[in-house]
Amino acid sequence: MTLNRNRRVAVAGAGLMGTGIAHAFAAAGFPTILADIDGAALDRARTAIDAIIDGGVKLGKLTAEAGAAAKANLDVATTVEEAASGAALFVETVSEQLAVKLAVIREAEPVLAAGGILATNTSALSVTEIARGTADPTRVVGMHFFNPVHKMKLVELVRGLQTSAETLAATRSYCDAIGKTSIVVNEAPGLTTSRMSALLGNEAMYMLMEGTATAEDIDTAHRMGFNHPLGPLELGDVTGWDTRLSVLRYLHQTLGEKFRPCPLIIKMVAAGRHGRKTGAGVYEYDGADKIPGSGLKAGVL
Repeated sequence: MTLNRNRRVAVAGAGLMGTGIAHAFAAAGFPTILADIDGAALDRARTAIDAIIDGGVKLGKLTAEAGAAAKANLDVATTVEEAASGAALFVETVSEQLAVKLAVIREAEPVLAAGGILATNTSALSVTEIARGTADPTRVVGMHFFNPVHKMKLVELVRGLQTSAETLAATRSYCDAIGKTSIVVNEAPGLTTSRMSALLGNEAMYMLMEGTATAEDIDTAHRMGFNHPLGPLELGDVTGWDTRLSVLRYLHQTLGEKFRPCPLIIKMVAAGRHGRKTGAGVYEYDGADKIPGSGLKAGVL
């Protein structure tokens, strides 16, 4: 399927994922609007996107002209309605809470272009349940990106109960157009990657809590032993332990006891140690840089 790159893409939520997704579409030539009610978040997102583009130019991955064009393709808005108006694809990346996602989707749907696609970046919630709140559930699909979006090539496309074949095919074409590899998942709790990652990260936290090994050694074991780019504790800090806890609680409710959240995760979230975004998680951070030797020790929390 050939896509018209003049058709606009809208992204709701200027957090890490929304920023990365907006960059991916703008860099691929799509007019893109990133929406968030927080103007400061939009400023941070634009700065981050400019930095990724400038880095690509500096490394020779982009020409200066292509970098300038990518920046020009991006606009911002403070309301979902403004961003989604006339868009051919709307991707929501807001908080991993069903009520919040439903509210955003319902606001976007009436103003989309005819036949526009409603995509949710949920990592664990039910696409079918999100679609139930829309007038046309056939055009709702899961579009699960991975962080950092500009480096991670995979997108999980999640087929809800009523997602049409046409919607799925068009969404896969968008993935192709932005240089991502897509897989199709029939809706299930945790999809494929979130389910495996949640279990791995939870077990790593149990090992840390029990004193089996240090945080640094647990992460080194996974990087060096399994060729993972990040260890499970490092990845949890990037994802956010508040998000991880929400996912684990959902999986525990739907899939059973093996997904019961580790008590250390609950304590960390209660203490505000959500990860890199708060400056401290399993590790502590100086800006975006992990402070060497800062990993939590068993029994600290």
